[in-house]
Formats: sequence, C-alpha cells, structure tokens
Amino acid sequence: MADLATIARPYAEALFSSVKPADLGSSMVQLTELAQLAAMPDVSVLANNPKISAEDLSKLLSGMVKTKLDDKVSAFLRLINQNHRLAALPEIAAQFELLKNQSEGAAEILITSAFPLEGDALNSLLASLKKRFGGKELRPTIEVDPSLIGGVRIQVGDEVLDSTVKAQLATMQASLSA
Repeated sequence: MADLATIARPYAEALFSSVKPADLGSSMVQLTELAQLAAMPDVSVLANNPKISAEDLSKLLSGMVKTKLDDKVSAFLRLINQNHRLAALPEIAAQFELLKNQSEGAAEILITSAFPLEGDALNSLLASLKKRFGGKELRPTIEVDPSLIGGVRIQVGDEVLDSTVKAQLATMQASLSA
C-alpha cells in the first residue's frame, strides 16, 4: 500500500487551494476535529462496514463534531468517504496544517526537554530559534521527557536539533565502540 503521506498530500493540497485565506483557521479547526474522530477505532469500524454508505458516514461524522462544518469541508468529507480514505484524514489534517503555516510564514515546533521550560528560559530559546529559522513565527509545543537527562531536542518539520545529554552519551558510546 502507498505511504499514507503520499495518499494524503493531494487531498490536503486540494482542500487548501479551495479554501479562502481568511477561512484557513476555521477549516483547520474543522479538519482537526474530523481527524480526531477518524482516528477512533469505532469510527474506523463504521467506515469499513459495507452496509454504511459514504453519504451516511459523512452525515454521521458531521453530526459528531462540535463545530458546524462549512460547505467546503463538508464536501471534502463526502469526497474522502466516497474514496474510502477516512483513515488518511489525520495525515491530511497534518499536511493541511503545514500548508497553512507556510502560507502564514509560521512553523510548528516541538521542543522536548528533560525539565519543564517556562518563563525567561523558554522566551530566550524561542528568540534564538526564531533567528535560526529566518524570523518565522514559531508555534511551540513543549513536552517533558526525563529520560533525556538534560538539554533539549527541537524538531521543526523534518529538521531535528538534538542537544540532549542522552544523544551526546549515545554519540560517545558509538565512537568508543567503533
């Protein structure tokens, strides 16, 4: 089977190109809610049930979301269900978000630290990262992972900056055993 990202990309690009720039935020919210539903095992069972039509599944999912779906997202959901691609919806939402961020000159950033980052330490790190990534607006998500021992691991798209003690120890181990 084709890679999920390969399947999702054309769908994300099609929805992105059909949505007005002013409506990107609301479409992203709606798509995120649908993606969360699509990831649920019970919804997957329904989607794979041959007795449930694509139209019925679309109506059911539309009724389950908190936010009322606009016409474009509703039509998109019907298309996804007709093509039996509901399982790809979480990846479609992720790729749509990347396209949205690119159009806004922003980037999602995942910061994983051994200890909680707050206040001045976080602001200082974000300021230096903003310079590093060309002044883009950074939208951070912060996770704490005590197994890193110390330092931070930063992921922006495909790029990973790892200055954790755990990574440094692994590098030392590899060079000593070589």
